Amino acid sequence: MIDLTGFALAVLLVELTPGPNMAWIVTLTLSEGRRAGLGAITGIALGLAANAVLSVAAASLILAQGPALTRAVSLLAAAMMAWLAWEAWRDTGESAPTATPRSGEQRHALAGFVINFLNPKSALFLITVMPQFVTGVRPSLAQGLTLASVSVAIATAVHLALVLGAERARGVLMAEARARIVRRVLALVMLGVGLWFAGKAF
Repeated sequence: MIDLTGFALAVLLVELTPGPNMAWIVTLTLSEGRRAGLGAITGIALGLAANAVLSVAAASLILAQGPALTRAVSLLAAAMMAWLAWEAWRDTGESAPTATPRSGEQRHALAGFVINFLNPKSALFLITVMPQFVTGVRPSLAQGLTLASVSVAIATAVHLALVLGAERARGVLMAEARARIVRRVLALVMLGVGLWFAGKAF
């Protein structure tokens, strides 16, 4: 038996707490527009889903890798965020959505997928929290996949709300006179997220 309501509330509480995905999604939407934010959301959702499936199907294998794997993936995520920050910093082009390259959405989707697929926090959250809402010692594969689907759906809904909210503020914040300043401030925010990932590795 699964306590879907209790699990959903636990996931919602975690997702409403500011974190790296929130900062990155808002940053992309403010600097490049809604389509960039939606591209990132797509990648994040797929990354979380893949992470969840592996966490449910092979939890013991993931935990057996020890702290070395956790450190490695955290450093990889930090390096990717630093690269995204550099791209935002050196981009001085027009800020209108129509100026964003078509390939940008795919790039952001790929970045979102990799960062979340390699996120040990997501895996550990599912591994440790799921059993609290399932009758028995550990969730079955079907139960685990059900809870994983709920987790990804809630995260995606929260991220979508962030993109839509940030898009409304974009017209004011990204006026031509302010665009470069705002973009560079947001680049520093992304760099801070990267440093956050790096700090978790030690």
